Formats: sequence, structure tokens, C-alpha cells
Amino acid sequence: MKYIDEYRKKGLILAVAEELKNISKKEITLMEVCGGHTMAIHRFGLHALLPANIRLLSGPGCPVCVSSQHFLDTAIAYSRIPGAIITTYGDLIRVPGSVTSLEKEKANGSDIRIIYSVLEALEIAKNNPGRAVFFLGIGFETTSPATAAAIVQAKNEHIANFFVLSAHKVMPPVMQALVAEGVRIDGFIAPGHVSAITGTAIYNDLVATYRLGVVIAGFEPVDLMQSILMLVRQFESGSPKVEIQYQRVVQSDGNKIAQNLLARVFELKDDRWRGLGIISKSGLSIREEFSAFDAEINYPITVPVPPDPKGCICGSILRGLKTPNDCKLFANTCTPTDPVGACMVSGEGTCATYYKYRS
Repeated sequence: MKYIDEYRKKGLILAVAEELKNISKKEITLMEVCGGHTMAIHRFGLHALLPANIRLLSGPGCPVCVSSQHFLDTAIAYSRIPGAIITTYGDLIRVPGSVTSLEKEKANGSDIRIIYSVLEALEIAKNNPGRAVFFLGIGFETTSPATAAAIVQAKNEHIANFFVLSAHKVMPPVMQALVAEGVRIDGFIAPGHVSAITGTAIYNDLVATYRLGVVIAGFEPVDLMQSILMLVRQFESGSPKVEIQYQRVVQSDGNKIAQNLLARVFELKDDRWRGLGIISKSGLSIREEFSAFDAEINYPITVPVPPDPKGCICGSILRGLKTPNDCKLFANTCTPTDPVGACMVSGEGTCATYYKYRS
């Protein structure tokens, strides 16, 4: 199949691995900040092909995982509003809040519906004009344009009972925060789908300020191995920069239509990340022009900020300080069927990936 088969050729993968062994001389730590990359690296066993001096870390690239427990508790509080309908992507429904989860609230009678597109939430709102319909907006620059488009459509069609609880986030601030706090990172394997929207400019400050490389990568084994090779070449030559490996999808200026839509509907805010706390200008809030569709403004609810689940080290895993194997709960009391933390819920979560491919 085009764009898959040619990026899974064993001979090409092994050739890149051999080139890495030939040129990589220094200790180097690279972090991927995309759950899809984490899953692909483990699915294809790429760690085993790398020389011992190349270390890969999994960072905060799973949208479900980085959504704070406070956001989950707020969503659960909305689900208890009489007549409310909660619409959400599937992974989020199983993430534990501080006491319960959306899945348990649904079992107890709350009207919580799994959708595959925010446009489904709009249809539900149109079909239930007497009820408040809440959409739980999560994800990075990849999914937030769709939420922005839905808000614009709701305004154009005068859909007055559609509301968004935004936990949408942007990627560069958390990447900078990790380096600034001292996490050893010599280069980033940057998210391909995010970069298809944003282009390359969002990474320029990382290179200029911290002197580390960024390579935007695809999701097949050749993509990832080539991206690692490109980062190693930068590191060995002392010439960090932003490069695009995923050229069949990503352009340097990104998707201008999506960028303009985001700028029209959202503005930056300080936001809370699971395990990382509040990061300046890292989240997206709905602009005043579209405040009629902002759940927090139209249905203000105060929910206390809960402590992290006891024994769960999801925050340290998201920061690249630990791996799931360091967690005492991993594969014991915390499993995909009975998760303690968000990193075990999503298919893109680091703990879920380690669990699935742990053999």
C-alpha cells in the first residue's frame, strides 16, 4: 500500500540502523512528544535497533493523558446537571477522576455519548433544543481546528444549546517547560499531525533558546528511524535546527486555513497539565466573540483541584523522568481494563503502550 509498504521495508530499516551505529558516537537523549510515535516505536521494536548511546524518552504527547484530573472532575460535574448531555471522544470516558469517571456516571444514568466528530455533538444539540449539550474539547493543534469550526457553525446556525468545555492545548510551551526544568533532552521527535497544522515556526524558539534539534516525523518505522538519524547528525555536528522528515504531509508554513480558524475562535491561556501543573500560555480558551458557546462562562462550576492518584507516577512518566516499569502499580493494580491513571487508558498512553508491547 502506497506510503505504508515502502516505509516498512526491512532492508531500509536495517540500513538506517547500521548508519546510526556508524555515526552516533556521543550519548544522546531524544524525546518523542506524540502518542502515535510512542506506540509506533514500541510496536515495531525500534529500541532494539538503536546503539546503546541513543536513549528515547516518551513525553506528554497523549491528549487524554495530559488532560488534568480537575478537567475530568469538572466534566463529571457537568454530567450531573439535570437534562445535560455530555459528548466526548471514546478514550476520555474511562479516565478516572478523583472519585468517579464518566463511564461510571453513564452507568448511573447520566446522558454521556461517545462521538467520533464534534459535528455529531452539533447534531445532537440541534435534535435536543431544550437540553444543554456539552462537548469535551481535548487535544492539541490537530483536533482543535475542528472544535473551532464547530463553534463557528453553531454561531452561524444559531444553535444556542451547544457548549464547549475546552481542554485544548498547544505543544511548544510544554516542550520548552520540560527543557527549562532540567529534563535531559538533546532533541525532539516532533509530532507530525500537529506540525501539519502549525508548520515549523512554532519550534524555532526551542532551537534558538536551548540549542537542540527538532525533526518532524512520520509514523512508520522508516520515518522514525530516519528522524532519529537526522537528529543524531545534527547533534554530532553541533548544528541544531528544525527539519521535516514527514515531507509527504507537512509543509513549512502549515495549514493557513486551520491556523486562521484557531486564531479567530481561541486565545492562549495558562492551563493545567496532568502531572506538570500550570504551564503559561499552553491552553486554548474561547474568545469573547464566541463566549455564548463557552461552557465555563455559561455554566460556571467550582470544582476543587484534586491530588494526583495515590501511587500513580503518570506525571513523572509524561515528563520523561520515569518509565512505566518504574511504577509499582504498572501491570499489577493498574491495567488497561482497570486503570489508575490516564496514561494506562488511551491507546496512545505510554503505560498502555508499554503494557501492550511489554513482551
